[in-house]
Amino acid sequence: MIALILSGGLALLFSLVGTPLFIRLLVKRGYGQFIRDDGPTSHHTKRGTPTMGGTVVVAAVLVSYLLSHLIVFLLNPRTEGPTISGALLLFLMCAMGGVGFLDDALKISKQRSLGLTAAAKLILQGVIGIVFAVMALGFPDANGVTPASTAISFVRDTPFNLAFAGPALGVVLFVVWANLIVTATTNGVNLTDGLDGLAAGASIMVFSGYLVMGFWQYNQNCASPRIAHGACYTVRDPLDLAMLAAALIGALVGFLWWNTSPAKIFMGDTGSLALGGAVAAFAVLSRTELLLIVLAGLFVIISLSVILQVGFFKLTRGRRLFKMAPLQHHFELKGWAEVTVVVRFWIICGLCVAVAVGIFYAEWVALA
Repeated sequence: MIALILSGGLALLFSLVGTPLFIRLLVKRGYGQFIRDDGPTSHHTKRGTPTMGGTVVVAAVLVSYLLSHLIVFLLNPRTEGPTISGALLLFLMCAMGGVGFLDDALKISKQRSLGLTAAAKLILQGVIGIVFAVMALGFPDANGVTPASTAISFVRDTPFNLAFAGPALGVVLFVVWANLIVTATTNGVNLTDGLDGLAAGASIMVFSGYLVMGFWQYNQNCASPRIAHGACYTVRDPLDLAMLAAALIGALVGFLWWNTSPAKIFMGDTGSLALGGAVAAFAVLSRTELLLIVLAGLFVIISLSVILQVGFFKLTRGRRLFKMAPLQHHFELKGWAEVTVVVRFWIICGLCVAVAVGIFYAEWVALA
């Protein structure tokens, strides 16, 4: 528990103090956001607002995670240090954040709202996803448990195993499956980012769900000798994942202080892709892959709105299902105030997280 409090508290402090300092640096260099010409006209006033704020979030998570581990070690040298699961999550978060940083940098250098091409972004995401997936199947602990498995998981691994025709095919299929999760979540968070505080606030709720589930998995872990019933969880490093969830919550709360309407800074693709990578890593490493659809329900709904809009546009040769996609902009064009859209979408996100955690706990009760 001390580790969780330290991780979240330090991340909050670093983000809350570091964000305004980063804003000054960005303003001095003239690194401002460029706004889509076809978007809501109310957004044009945001032109020039500093972007790439996700850099602060990522830095706060890294520093607080490592520093909290150091403090806990100094208090108790026998405490386990950073784990491979934590390293894998940080790798995916930072690598995806790096893709976003490159995208943001291109937007600034080209003085327009488009950075990397869709193809280039997908290729980079694919390469990173492959590395993450392959590494996640290695590094077994003393009990032979690896960070991820080839079994499709819901609230724990299900009987459906991708290695049904042998381990080699299982690895290949898992790489494809993991990449699908990574691509879907990174782009889902990226599409959600567009209104002041929307993506940051929604991500806080999603990571809160992973914090609760990670701490519960730690207390009910099959590796613990005091757990005797069949409801235990086979997760390699649940406490370390919970620490990272706490760090992400703290960093995002500190960032949201400055990102809430009217935003003094935007997270940019640096932040949205990094957060999407972290969400994907949590789903894979905590063995809750299919539960992600419920837990990250807001991101799913917003992504579906874009898919439906594009599909309907092509099928009807020019007609639109929504006034604009992603969905949050549709409601803006219907006359909803930006703050109203954000708060109502936060409510939807909170309900999705509550339902997902409820499903997670109900499954344990049924097996206990």
